[in-house]
Amino acid sequence: MTMSYGGSSGGGWGSTAAAGAPEVVWARAAQALKTELGDAAYGSWLGQAAVREAADHAVVLVTPTTTARDWVRRNAWRRIGDLWARNDPLHRPLALKSRAEFDADTGAVVEVEAPPVAPRPSGDGGGRGGGGAAGGGPRQPGRGAPLQERFTFETFVVGPANDFAYEVARRVAAWSDEHFNPIIFHGPFGYGKTHLLNAIAWEAARNAPDKKVIYMTAERFLAGFVKAMMDRSGPAFKEELRGADLLLIDDAHFVAGKQNSQEELFHTIAALTQDGRRVVLTTDRPPTALAEMDARLRSHLQAGLVCGIEPADRTLRLGILERKLDLLGRQSGAGGLTARGEVLEFLADRFTDSVRELEGALNTLVARAGPAVVQIGLDEAQTILGPHLRGAEKRITVDEIQKSVAEHYGLSQADLISQRRNRAVARPRQVSMWLAKQLTTRSLPDIGRRTGGRDHTTVLHAVRRIESLRQGDAQLTRDLEVLTRKLRG
Repeated sequence: MTMSYGGSSGGGWGSTAAAGAPEVVWARAAQALKTELGDAAYGSWLGQAAVREAADHAVVLVTPTTTARDWVRRNAWRRIGDLWARNDPLHRPLALKSRAEFDADTGAVVEVEAPPVAPRPSGDGGGRGGGGAAGGGPRQPGRGAPLQERFTFETFVVGPANDFAYEVARRVAAWSDEHFNPIIFHGPFGYGKTHLLNAIAWEAARNAPDKKVIYMTAERFLAGFVKAMMDRSGPAFKEELRGADLLLIDDAHFVAGKQNSQEELFHTIAALTQDGRRVVLTTDRPPTALAEMDARLRSHLQAGLVCGIEPADRTLRLGILERKLDLLGRQSGAGGLTARGEVLEFLADRFTDSVRELEGALNTLVARAGPAVVQIGLDEAQTILGPHLRGAEKRITVDEIQKSVAEHYGLSQADLISQRRNRAVARPRQVSMWLAKQLTTRSLPDIGRRTGGRDHTTVLHAVRRIESLRQGDAQLTRDLEVLTRKLRG
């Protein structure tokens, strides 16, 4: 079942062609909202919202995150109510909830603290996962890697950057759609590839406990292969892997340049796919870019289904933060944790390149504050995260930001720090102050001093102004994204 909220869900309301169907009513209201709010604001906050039917048959507008819900409530809820009432011939009330709230009310999300795995048989010795008919969990060779219990489909947050890879992974785990084999998920570190592979293993083993599922990292594959050659147990190693119904190998690019290991991996994949068994791998680049990999192996990978995972967009990053907060709260016994919207938005805007870094920053805040994390304001969060911020962006200075912004807008750095107030200079100046607040650990007074001797209230106004404008100004949003990526290299 897809967890993406990119489209409307029927929810048992009958044909969407009916004039009073909630999907039709929402589509009409959404069309007007998109015109009024603009493509950027609508896409950021309402593009992934959908109407759903609650257990009591009430109609609910569901947003992907609580941050999106709060924005809608503050900025568009009254207008949504007017448009809904105008277009709904049945005059039903419309409620507003985040996805987490709706799923909790309806029981749509399975809360999994640890994926259920049947007890291992008494002579297993722990070297293998308890798979097959006896185990009920994913089977792993003695040389394999243990699965991470927190990496399941239930904890994977879906968005436009990863929804295709997610859908493919769910089909693999359901043992359906065998037309594409092997399947390769690619993307830089921290994009969720390992999470998907673990989720596939857990789900596939639960769906077919009689089948053999093997998950291992490429590093374990290499170590296992070398050890098998030294122990002269190569045939047993090959038999173990080639007996898999589903073989999952993480970070397969690490075998590139290692001729014997590449050859073994090639023959393993070829044997499995020719026998109709499934192979899924992850790499940090698409197969075409793995120039150091053996040509035969690279060609075999290219012939499969290649799924790229893109950087998480802002909405997805916010959803990941909220899901992580909820998980941390449940693990600590404190219930679902929450944090201020300004803090979550800062994290989502500040850590854009890696989900691991994003979660690491949140872990630091929660470790420091515990349940009181909801009380932490933006300035305090930046103070706590000082080492994170300095470590990730130690090369970025206010001076470099000003030079990049001036170049981007066709100005000089002297223009930005001057007293000129015309719009052509004032807006880029505000952009430079916003970026300095996001990308450095400088205080507001310090940023002001470095921007022509302005006081901290001017900087605060600039930061708030850019935050407000970026919600509805697509060009400004693109400018900020381009400048941020350029400054981070």
